Amino acid sequence: MPYFSKAIIGHEGEDIACSWLRDNGYMLHDRNWRHGYHEIDIIAERHGIIHIIEVRNRQAGGWITPEQSITPKKAAALRRAASAYLALHRILSEVEFDLIAIDHFPDGTHDIRFIPEIL
Repeated sequence: MPYFSKAIIGHEGEDIACSWLRDNGYMLHDRNWRHGYHEIDIIAERHGIIHIIEVRNRQAGGWITPEQSITPKKAAALRRAASAYLALHRILSEVEFDLIAIDHFPDGTHDIRFIPEIL
């Protein structure tokens, strides 16, 4: 299996995730939003609900799945980041935390899974 850097896999995964979201009726608001220590991969909206989306990429066959990589520490950081984003943008809409999990295969293909309401 060829080695790809985390940065390359991460950027490619976020491109894949954004395309999937657009194809499924989501309007993208922000990507790679950062404020201080806070970071959110993608902020999107669909049917009036704000979606805080974590994108997790893995080379297929890794030790853990992308879904298993959301630790309690990461979940808490995501909640703090969402609170900061919502406050800064004065958003009062309903919010949902979702995961897009992507497995990358050596032949260049990938498997994408959208997991709603991970938190």
